[in-house]
Amino acid sequence: MTDDDATSSALLGESVHRQVRQLVLTGELEPGHPLSVPALAARLGVSRSPVREAVQQLIYEGLAVNVRHAGARVAAIGDEQVRDVLAVRAVLDGLAAAAAATRLSETDLAELATILATQEENLRAGPDTARDTELDVEFHTFIRERAGNRPLADELARLEAQTHLYRGDLWRSDLNRRVALREHRHIVEALESGHAEAARAAAQAHVHGLVTRIGRQ
Repeated sequence: MTDDDATSSALLGESVHRQVRQLVLTGELEPGHPLSVPALAARLGVSRSPVREAVQQLIYEGLAVNVRHAGARVAAIGDEQVRDVLAVRAVLDGLAAAAAATRLSETDLAELATILATQEENLRAGPDTARDTELDVEFHTFIRERAGNRPLADELARLEAQTHLYRGDLWRSDLNRRVALREHRHIVEALESGHAEAARAAAQAHVHGLVTRIGRQ
């Protein structure tokens, strides 16, 4: 395999993983739904190999489980599990934001401002679970990637995905979307200040707010 072939294969794998993951996080493939490699490959118009790899990645992320004699299925996240997930997320999101606050460049802050502006536009446009979920993931991914800690970023990606799987329908509520946007704005303001503890507090407050929103649904 040439370098170009390897690059193309890697890009295809990333694309397939992103597409299957999106189907799960938006609820199009509900908890318990079988993740049939042949069916998904036909649906996405790709070979089975990248789909098989994507399903294995979903299992690693906690978004799918391998059921004996039945194959992979979309995972079901229970109430107790999501409480545990959010308890850990509050700590790790705070850690990531605190680290990012001392590392973000002016260009980084401008990119975050652009993400916020897009979220504001989307709020006026009305709910779209797939679009809003993707942008929320983009916002949090951007911050944790700038924290400069790969194990931290990887673990937060898994925990965030499990949160979305539990209640992806939160993005259908205009109130939830407005509150989440306000909390995101507070995080960005704290990051702009360059104060690590302010960023930590804002990030943790956002997760605590998520706990509240989930609890009242």
